[in-house]
Amino acid sequence: MKLFTDLPLDEIARLEKLDGAEINEAKKMLANEATAMCRGEDAARTASDTAAQTFEKGQIGGDLPQAAAPPEGISVVDALRELGFAASNKEARRKLDEGAVKVNGVVIRDPHHRIQPDADPVPLSLGAKKHGLVTR
Repeated sequence: MKLFTDLPLDEIARLEKLDGAEINEAKKMLANEATAMCRGEDAARTASDTAAQTFEKGQIGGDLPQAAAPPEGISVVDALRELGFAASNKEARRKLDEGAVKVNGVVIRDPHHRIQPDADPVPLSLGAKKHGLVTR
């Protein structure tokens, strides 16, 4: 934190003493401070709010990447590419085979699976860190 933030040394010392589940507070501080330094305060605030909505409140964060589905829906492979989670169909299929893709919280392995959002966006996740929405 001394290298990647401008936090006061006494605050860094306090965060260094955290352990167990409390360490997440330090991780959030590091993420927010590093984002603010690289992208500005507004971007850090937006990213923090989206993360809190998505991971703490179980809601769909508003700043997630989105892929628009046509009326007939979109294949999960195409959605992964549209969201930027996979560079090719081959990579998307490999992620499906690995069980790394979730649609609405359910693991999907079928590359022919179609996502058909209604009025609400459908959450799509790749692993634990990439989250997006499929909209109409």
